[in-house]
Amino acid sequence: MKSRKLSFFGIMCNILIYALAIVFILPFLLSLLMSVKTKEETAQSIFALPKTLHFENFINAMEEAKILQSFSNSILVTAGTVIIIIICASLGAYGIGRYYHKKSMRIYEMILMASMMIPFQTLMTPLYKMLKNVGMLNTHIGAILIIAALNIPFSIMLYTGFVRSIPIELEEAAQMEGYGPFKIFLNIVFPLLKPATVTVATLMTLWTWNEFNVSLIILQKDSIKTIPMQQYVFFGQYSSDYNLAFAAAIITMIPIILFFLFAQKHIEEGLIEGAVKG
Repeated sequence: MKSRKLSFFGIMCNILIYALAIVFILPFLLSLLMSVKTKEETAQSIFALPKTLHFENFINAMEEAKILQSFSNSILVTAGTVIIIIICASLGAYGIGRYYHKKSMRIYEMILMASMMIPFQTLMTPLYKMLKNVGMLNTHIGAILIIAALNIPFSIMLYTGFVRSIPIELEEAAQMEGYGPFKIFLNIVFPLLKPATVTVATLMTLWTWNEFNVSLIILQKDSIKTIPMQQYVFFGQYSSDYNLAFAAAIITMIPIILFFLFAQKHIEEGLIEGAVKG
């Protein structure tokens, strides 16, 4: 009787998993379908199959949305953001993890956790005015600094568990050899944080590549827009070209999907290991 209940439970779980898989994959399939149809076929039915596959949509989308230019902008913003996050988050986590006995570090950790709960909408106007005053509006460096600052608290939380798991005896032995704090971190601690670094780098790459809110208020010139912003060129005030928009979306999704498939194992391992150590 018990085995039957377990079997029934397993079947229901499998049904639920497959149903959720269909729900999540359906938008991607619909996007792929829309990208190879004409406007007329789309107007007749969104779900109907096209009579012929119109691959010229991808070429036209690349030209109109300046995909190569926005692609290079996204790479620049993503790489710069991830580098800053890794440097600042690892150092911040090292300070919290090693000096948690100090009241100031416990307060600092609480502030970081509280900052993750602040809605971005409350920061939009102050950030815009601040960047405008310092001359960093419509610059990649301005977007990089803001995106990095918004994601550093979460990254520090991921790093902290790993830092606390590193034996303090390693650092004490390095101090006896004459190593200073920065040299200890660079040569001893940071190499041991590789699982956390890979996890943070992967997650931040995925999030920064698809980031929209910061780019919307900072990157307003066409020459510096990233991929999520440049895709809106197909949506005008009086007309929209959904077929080219979906074609552009498919093109820009390919690199990040391949990156995610390559890094998925590292994300899972890093998150699980960090949860256990934390």
